[in-house]
Amino acid sequence: MNQTISKLSIVIPAYNEGKTIYRILDKITEVQLLNNIQKEVIIVNDCSKDDTKEAVERYMQQSSLSIVLYNHEINKGKGAALHTGIKQATGDLVIIQDADLEYDPHEYNVLLKPVLDGFADVVYGSRFMGGNAHRILFFWHSIGNKVLTTLSNMFTNLNLTDMETCYKLFRREIIQRLDLKETRFGFEPEVTAKISRQPDIRIYEVGISYYGRTYAEGKKINWKDGFRAIYCILKYNLFR
Repeated sequence: MNQTISKLSIVIPAYNEGKTIYRILDKITEVQLLNNIQKEVIIVNDCSKDDTKEAVERYMQQSSLSIVLYNHEINKGKGAALHTGIKQATGDLVIIQDADLEYDPHEYNVLLKPVLDGFADVVYGSRFMGGNAHRILFFWHSIGNKVLTTLSNMFTNLNLTDMETCYKLFRREIIQRLDLKETRFGFEPEVTAKISRQPDIRIYEVGISYYGRTYAEGKKINWKDGFRAIYCILKYNLFR
């Protein structure tokens, strides 16, 4: 799958991020991508109850960053917002970016390098490998992530260390041809299961930093999403 990479589509699902979304957009603006790759930012506002829509519109008026904003009229969930953004992407590559500050856009080049070097078609950014900075937070979250990754690996026959990571980079034609169904946090195990079955797809993993948030700071995932992830691992691997 050798091809020239000229544009990266950055898909951002956003829900009630009006107070801080400018900060992630500032970070994306600062990033100089390898090989002068251009950036396309696609923000999907999932019917936020705050001023997320207005905050993005204000930012667009004063920024040189290429931003496209889509607004869901009803709240559909993170996965549904990702479906919208992925469908609208026009870049050669697509990367998932949360609207919060847990993941650092300055590491895009780390994920891009295996693709640009001709080795990878899909790259996962792992929070559990490498020597990068990691905020120390929730013990049971880390155990839960490892259990979910191990369970997923058992069915997909991959040896990922962080299936639940936000940072996933895909060649656009690969991710757009998947028939994705999950509308909430089940996106991660579903896309991993379906990617693993694609013929001749080369999957790589690189270490990234992680600046996790507490629930008071806006973290949204909870134990119910963990059980949904288990259900999705079984559903999309056993009952496909």
